[in-house]
Amino acid sequence: MGLGKRDLDRKKKSIENKIAELEAKSKKNPLDKNVRQEIADLKRKLDK
Repeated sequence: MGLGKRDLDRKKKSIENKIAELEAKSKKNPLDKNVRQEIADLKRKLDK
């Protein structure tokens, strides 16, 4: 059974909020490769 439109919107909004949080963390410590990698992964998920 697939996700409904409302569930997909919630999931997308959750990913967007997580990206914003990680970008703020990345600005504090720009050399942290793990944070930048996680941001890239989440952006790829968001594009799908």
